[in-house]
Amino acid sequence: LSLGTMVRVPLHGRQVAGCVVGVDVDSPPGVRPRAVTKNAGAGPSGDVIDLCRWAAWRWAGRLPTFLGAASPPTMVGSLPRRAARAAPEVGAKVGPRVASLFERPVALIRLPPAASPLEVVRAAAVRGNALVIAPTFASVRSIADGMRRSGIVTAVHPDGWARAAAGCSIVGTRSAVFASVAELGAIVVIDEHDEALQNEGSPTWHAREAAIERGRRAGVPVVMISPTPSLEALAHVSGDVATIDRARERAGWARLEIVDRREDDLARSGLYSLALVRALQSERTVVCVLNRTGRAQMLGCLSCGTLATCERCEAAVRQDEPARLLCPRCATERPAICSNCAATSFRPIRIGVIKAREQLETLLREPVDEITGAKAVAVDGSRRARVAVGTEAALQRVGSADVVAFLEFDQELGAPRYRAAEQAMTLLARASRVVGGRDGSVLVQTRQPDHEVLRAALIGDPSSVTAAERERRVLLQLPPFVTVAVIGGTAAPAFVAALEPLLSEVPGALLDQRDEGQWLVRASDRQALLDALNSVARPPGRLRLQVDPARLPS
Repeated sequence: LSLGTMVRVPLHGRQVAGCVVGVDVDSPPGVRPRAVTKNAGAGPSGDVIDLCRWAAWRWAGRLPTFLGAASPPTMVGSLPRRAARAAPEVGAKVGPRVASLFERPVALIRLPPAASPLEVVRAAAVRGNALVIAPTFASVRSIADGMRRSGIVTAVHPDGWARAAAGCSIVGTRSAVFASVAELGAIVVIDEHDEALQNEGSPTWHAREAAIERGRRAGVPVVMISPTPSLEALAHVSGDVATIDRARERAGWARLEIVDRREDDLARSGLYSLALVRALQSERTVVCVLNRTGRAQMLGCLSCGTLATCERCEAAVRQDEPARLLCPRCATERPAICSNCAATSFRPIRIGVIKAREQLETLLREPVDEITGAKAVAVDGSRRARVAVGTEAALQRVGSADVVAFLEFDQELGAPRYRAAEQAMTLLARASRVVGGRDGSVLVQTRQPDHEVLRAALIGDPSSVTAAERERRVLLQLPPFVTVAVIGGTAAPAFVAALEPLLSEVPGALLDQRDEGQWLVRASDRQALLDALNSVARPPGRLRLQVDPARLPS
């Protein structure tokens, strides 16, 4: 056995998987060692184990959670032969501007949505084996294919875990940041702004932050790529953000058509402006985006006009099935009957994707595809119909289109999330990528045509959004300028009771109970707050501890 070996150990009458994280160590007092029953093969390297320990501290999580992400998906009895280094001609395909990015410990380059990141990836491979992290499986496959065409020996995580541990470049989604890579030369994080790089559950670890820490520990450069750099990424960069020629950057953003709906009669036209109808009735392929699932998210009685609400918690109900009403807050279902006048007919006030598809099929007299996180067309991007409608998942599931139309963009601009402006800009960047930059067009229906996000997308320069966001975040004391932790679950009251005395030693710490059983704590001193969170023994019961989550409770 050696450091990182995967083993099986007896625990309460069953065999449990484990990882050797230390050798020649003394047992803690009162602990009786048991013999390892099986050597299950190779596991994470020593530097990755140390990174997992850091990640457990950084996001106040448990070490086994991160060791699981760092372990091979199947038993690796022995590592394969070391792969050959990247082909010499790779270096000839890298320009001096991109090569200079790797002279800094941490660098950030702003590439437009339609630009390929392969030149940056090739520059990383010149320095040794590269670790490339991308937000989606589709982008991982595309990048891996491009690396192989460039002569770079490449493995795809997690299936290629053993090959990378033996010595070759590797590309994968967020968990690839914990992959063992022999002779690591550089790290590249593609689309660092994408929320998919952050774990949604608890702990809320982020691949971008783990990659930067891994690069610092290994002494290798980390280069981040994004069309819309996040404030968190900018906080890590000491120098200027690298950019390309303005004409090329502008060409990488789609033509933006802003439809001002302030004067429209929405009672007659609904979600469909004349400009949108013209695009839909053309021969072009169109993807309509509406970030509301179901048939209707808000309903009014046709007879008396009463808003349909839940009889249990009074939240506005939605309609997924014609004869049933569902409460999104407490999941209570009831028949589609008005609680005020007992009528059975309702008028949709805010329709969802299902209703939008039905209306579009009636308008166009042709089939329309529906794409949500739960229901989608084939992942390879093929689709049966010329027109598709769906949530933002459509921008990831559809390979290409001529037009992307946002049916109600104001709900993105005014979303009750502290990263609403950044996320709205991200949606426009994804849409530009789907339509291929200037080759396609993005149509936005809005009542805020002068919003900073739309102005920035119109000229292909997100810096104005970044500047405005920085001012707001500093004023409101939001990440990355403070560290925020959300504490919830049945064990939260006991945890908060033990944490509260320690917060007196944390500079600028504030504890706020947002809801029943949920607390929010923020502090300007990250290390002091994380030390306090990690020093509290976890009480029995379910504890949900999220550090710097993408979305905060209102």
